[in-house]
Amino acid sequence: MNHATQSTGAATAPATFHIGQAAQQAQVSAKMVRHYESLGLLPAIARTEAGYRQYTPGDVHTLRFIKRARSLGFSMPEIAELLALWHNKRRSSASVKRIAAAHVDDLAQRIAELAAMQRTLQKLVDCCHGDQRPDCPILEELGQDGE
Repeated sequence: MNHATQSTGAATAPATFHIGQAAQQAQVSAKMVRHYESLGLLPAIARTEAGYRQYTPGDVHTLRFIKRARSLGFSMPEIAELLALWHNKRRSSASVKRIAAAHVDDLAQRIAELAAMQRTLQKLVDCCHGDQRPDCPILEELGQDGE
C-alpha cells in the first residue's frame, strides 16, 4: 500500500500520505507541492509530531485539480479562484465560465501573437540564402533601429 499511515481499529480513519507519496499520486514534484502550499492553494496541512506533512486523499485530489488547471494554462491567481469555486458547493457556474472564457480569450490573443511572429520569421528565413555569403536578412532585420 502507498499509505503513510493506516488505521488498524474498527473505525477506519482516512489514510494520510507523506509529501513524496502525495506528489507521486498527483503526478507533481514534491517541490511543486510545497510551492502550491506556500501560495495557499492547499488548505493547512496537518503535521506529525516530528513535523512531517500529512496529506489526505482530499489534498491529493486538490493537487490533481491544480495540475490539470496548470496544464490548461491557468495562472496561479486563476487557479486560486477556481479552487475556491470548486470547494464552494453554492457557487454559480457563471463565475467559473467567466474565468474560463477570459482565459480562452487570452489564449486566442497569445496564439495570434505567436502566429504573427511565425509569419515574420518565416519570411526572413525564406529571404535568407543560407550560404557562404555574409549578408543575411535575418540579422539585418534584428539589427534595425526602432520597430
